[in-house]
Amino acid sequence: MQLTVRGKQIDVGDALRTHVSDALNSTTAKYFNNAIEANVVFSRNAHLIRSDLSVHVGRNILLQSNAEAESPYHAFDAAADKLAKRLRRYKRRLRDHHNGDGQQPALPAQAYILEAESEELLDGEEPNQPIVIADVSTSIESLTVLQAVMRLDLGDLPALMFRNQAHGRLNMVFRRPDGNIGWVDPKGTEDAAA
Repeated sequence: MQLTVRGKQIDVGDALRTHVSDALNSTTAKYFNNAIEANVVFSRNAHLIRSDLSVHVGRNILLQSNAEAESPYHAFDAAADKLAKRLRRYKRRLRDHHNGDGQQPALPAQAYILEAESEELLDGEEPNQPIVIADVSTSIESLTVLQAVMRLDLGDLPALMFRNQAHGRLNMVFRRPDGNIGWVDPKGTEDAAA
């Protein structure tokens, strides 16, 4: 597995790199034979250290986790524990995913994040929405709802769009503010007429 360990406003020494490498290799080896790459970023956030993990294990499965603590070792260990907990929860589904179930190819898609419309501001008032403009190429996988929920949870994503294997329409699962997971399954025009 190709491992990248970086620090933002923090020095990452050889001992920490070795600790990260050993921990990630032992965690991913339990569930995946050949993880492709892992990125670990340590950053200073006031008096705490934040650890962000991102592990690409193949077949479009991306595992992400993060945690904060007073030392980089504790921050990494907490983030790695979160990741291991999710992997244990989905162990059977991940194993079945590796066996392959005649998956259809992913659809290419273009994702856009556009600048919010400007509203008139009162004197001295500052805009409350950041300006974010992005153009990202992505793919939409053909998944079951359970597989989509698993990918949402493993990747620690806010939302995931997928093509539902049951009927072929685009669906979306998302994390609700109360912590539960929502599922959007829009009815097409052909279904509405029926």
